[in-house]
Amino acid sequence: MKTEKQKMLSGELYRASDSELVADKKRSREAARRFNQSLPETEEWKTALRDLLPNAHDSLYVEPPFYCDYGLHVTIGENVFMNFNCTILDVAPVTIGNRVMMANNVQLLTATHPLDVQRRVFDLVEYGLPITIGDNVWLGGSVIVLPGVTVGKNSIVGAGSVVTKDVPDNVIVAGNPARILRELTAEEVAERQD
Repeated sequence: MKTEKQKMLSGELYRASDSELVADKKRSREAARRFNQSLPETEEWKTALRDLLPNAHDSLYVEPPFYCDYGLHVTIGENVFMNFNCTILDVAPVTIGNRVMMANNVQLLTATHPLDVQRRVFDLVEYGLPITIGDNVWLGGSVIVLPGVTVGKNSIVGAGSVVTKDVPDNVIVAGNPARILRELTAEEVAERQD
């Protein structure tokens, strides 16, 4: 029989009140408290960030405050920057590629709830769907990425957008819901060779 944590990570309905999940959240909250009260680039900041996001590359830079459910289910590539007040609800896996830029107030929300009132309100179960952010993505201020969404490599999501469905590679999207405004030109996606 699966544990509630196994159910959670596989996208099945689960109970967030499970003792193992509560313990994981407590660990995360303690690491977040230490991180959010530290000064950037101090040893305390680095240690708290590693404790909070153990599957992140050492080059990750996050401006406090930062919030997440667990932190354990977030994988982050090289040279990622997150500005003030970013939130990641990682009840499902969150994968962030290399060289991603996240402006202030960005939210990556894997958590969701059943539409059925009995399950949602009375059974108190929920579930999550993974989020993937490709290499070289720029998420503007206050962008919200909803459960199950992939943002393709090199793409740009305009400030204030709500991303409800997958975004292809090499485009600019904006709005609520986010829609493609245009494709990036070959010059805009060309990688530096120096």
